Amino acid sequence: MTPSLVEYIETHVIPRYASFDKAHREDHARAVIERALDMGNAYDIDEDMLYVAAACHDLGLEADRKTHHLESGRIIRSDEALRRWFTPEQIETIAQAAEDHRASATTPPRSIYGALVAEADRMIVPETIIRRTVQFGLSHYPELDKEAHWQRTLEHLHEKYADGGYLHLLIPGSPNEEPLRRLRQIIRDEARLREFFEIAYNEENAPSLPMRCSP
Repeated sequence: MTPSLVEYIETHVIPRYASFDKAHREDHARAVIERALDMGNAYDIDEDMLYVAAACHDLGLEADRKTHHLESGRIIRSDEALRRWFTPEQIETIAQAAEDHRASATTPPRSIYGALVAEADRMIVPETIIRRTVQFGLSHYPELDKEAHWQRTLEHLHEKYADGGYLHLLIPGSPNEEPLRRLRQIIRDEARLREFFEIAYNEENAPSLPMRCSP
């Protein structure tokens, strides 16, 4: 990848994730970049374009969660610095890739860049998916009691990840295939899913221990 572009992304884009929720911090951005580039090796793509699309895909969280994918596209199109490395047509493709990454999208991505970023963003690790669902509920619905959080977790996982859920894999041979199969097994076994929920809920609610001062 172009060194000057990497420097720009590292200094002006990745740090912006530090203010987002736990599921969308810098580690998430870097993981999406790594997975997208890894899958992209099988395709005839511009590595710099895919890198930027993956790095910028969640920047719209600065404005709004519900429409963050669209906001990310707007941010990419308005970033004058990107014109140092890309043509207007390339920037439009990058912006569309960010817009198309959301799992709940009702239409397929418009390019291989969007498909790769969307698939990389899935990042299905069953335990992590369950924990992030709990984290999101605690962060956005603090008024709910434990049983209400359990019901919200159940509803979300069934709606998105269960057999017949709206999440679909986009890349043949995706590394998400086996983890999604395991997650669906857990969702079908409600007692087992409850065990994962209990661990995540209790750990996320554990009080922070005060720091000890040296004598």
